[in-house]
Amino acid sequence: MDALADLDLRIAGCRACPRLVDWREEVARTKRAAFADQTYWGRPVPGFGPSDARMLIIGLAPAAHGGNRTGRMFTGDRSGDVLYRALHDVGLASQPTSVSADDGLELHGVRITSPVHCAPPANKPTPGERDTCRPWLVQELRLLRPTLRSVVVLGAFGWQATLPALAEAGWEVPRPRPVFGHGARVPLDGIELFGCFHVSQRNTFTGRLTPQMLRDVLRTAAAVY
Repeated sequence: MDALADLDLRIAGCRACPRLVDWREEVARTKRAAFADQTYWGRPVPGFGPSDARMLIIGLAPAAHGGNRTGRMFTGDRSGDVLYRALHDVGLASQPTSVSADDGLELHGVRITSPVHCAPPANKPTPGERDTCRPWLVQELRLLRPTLRSVVVLGAFGWQATLPALAEAGWEVPRPRPVFGHGARVPLDGIELFGCFHVSQRNTFTGRLTPQMLRDVLRTAAAVY
C-alpha cells in the first residue's frame, strides 16, 4: 500500500470531532427517502484521485447525502454533477458523471479532497472542526508535493483552510495572505494556487458560477508546468 492510500484509510477511521461524528452517523441511519434502500458510508470521506496528481482540487466538506452516502468526494450530488462534467469536458475525468464509488470513474492527473472530511450540519463546519481536520490536508499536500503543480480551491472557506495548510506543509505563503476571489492566481514555491467559486447549487443555479467559468479555471490550472 502506498503512503497516500494509507492516509486515506486513516482519514476514514477518524472520530476526532464529536459533533461531526454524531451528524454523519445520524444522517446515515435516517437517510433521505430517495436513498432509503442504500447503505450510507457514514464516515469521513478521503480524497479521490491518483497519488501522482499534478492538480489538487480542494472543496469544503462532503455533502450529507452525497459523499457521506457514497464514500467518494463530490459523488452522488448536484455539486459533483457540475464538477465532474467540467473535468470530463477538459479531459481530466474518464466520464462526465459520478454516481457511486464503483461507477468506473477515473481522474487523469487530478485529485480531489477537502479541508473537512466529515459532512457537517447545514454544510457549515466550525473553525475548530476545520483546524482539527487540517493535519490530514497537510499530510496529503506533503505526499503530493513531488508531482503537484497547481491547486484549485473551491470557495472562500476552502481558501481560508488551504493557506495555513500549505504553509504548514512547507510552502512559503505571502503575507498578508492572498484574498480569495474567482480567478485569483497566486504563485507559490513550484505551484500555482487558483481560486474558483464553489460548485454549490446556490452558485450554479444563480449563474454566479457557470460551466464555462469552471472549465476556464480547470484548463488554466491543468496547463501549469
